[in-house]
Amino acid sequence: MKIAVVGATGMVGRHVVEILETGGHDVVAVSRSAGVDVITGDGLDAALSGVECVIEVSNAGTIDQAAATEFFTTAVRNLMEAGRRAGVRRMVVLSILAVDRFSGGYMAAKAEQERVALAGPIPVRILRAAQFHEFAAQNLEWGRQGDVSHVPSTRVQPVAARTVAEALADLATAPGAEDAPPISNIAGPREEDLVDMAARLAARRGDPPRVEGVERPGDPDFELVKTGVLLAGPDTVLAGPTFEEWLTTAR
Repeated sequence: MKIAVVGATGMVGRHVVEILETGGHDVVAVSRSAGVDVITGDGLDAALSGVECVIEVSNAGTIDQAAATEFFTTAVRNLMEAGRRAGVRRMVVLSILAVDRFSGGYMAAKAEQERVALAGPIPVRILRAAQFHEFAAQNLEWGRQGDVSHVPSTRVQPVAARTVAEALADLATAPGAEDAPPISNIAGPREEDLVDMAARLAARRGDPPRVEGVERPGDPDFELVKTGVLLAGPDTVLAGPTFEEWLTTAR
């Protein structure tokens, strides 16, 4: 099968490309570094020529709601239109667990991406994933201030980016996926505390900053997070490795 991976050089995209190529599929890596811009549309028609499925795992590069919404919705619309012209039969979109429960910020932008994708001319399958194990490292860096790193006090059920990539590849290649529910969920096997995850990662790396948890009083979405909204529900597929298992191989 010929499959286009949008965001092919990112955290999840690079795994998706490797998994598909190992499975014998013809992969088109769609990224600006490859001369394809999903926002302007430059190079998109040529990139999708002969493609049967598009996997969308690109990132907006911002948490600002307006900017992220503009990026995600423009990209999906352009992919849908170019895909329709090319005869693409299926699109798979990576989203976030419980994204439809949030009222603002990046999560609201992803929810709008889902809405636009599902309304498009090509059948779509959306995979809502829990936060990645790799998210601990990102938060460790984002919150770094001198000898302290401030990390949100958040209950999560993290999953490995590689595991999510495998699930996306399955949605793209499985026979009869058009008949499956439009939205599925995946998370890791264990609940974790993001502050503890960051501290364990820092300790393993020998990273000197002290990790401290922070809260954002008054933020309605942060209050929602404290209720456990980012944890797996009854319809969520649980898939390893655990964070501790992943940590033994993390670099």
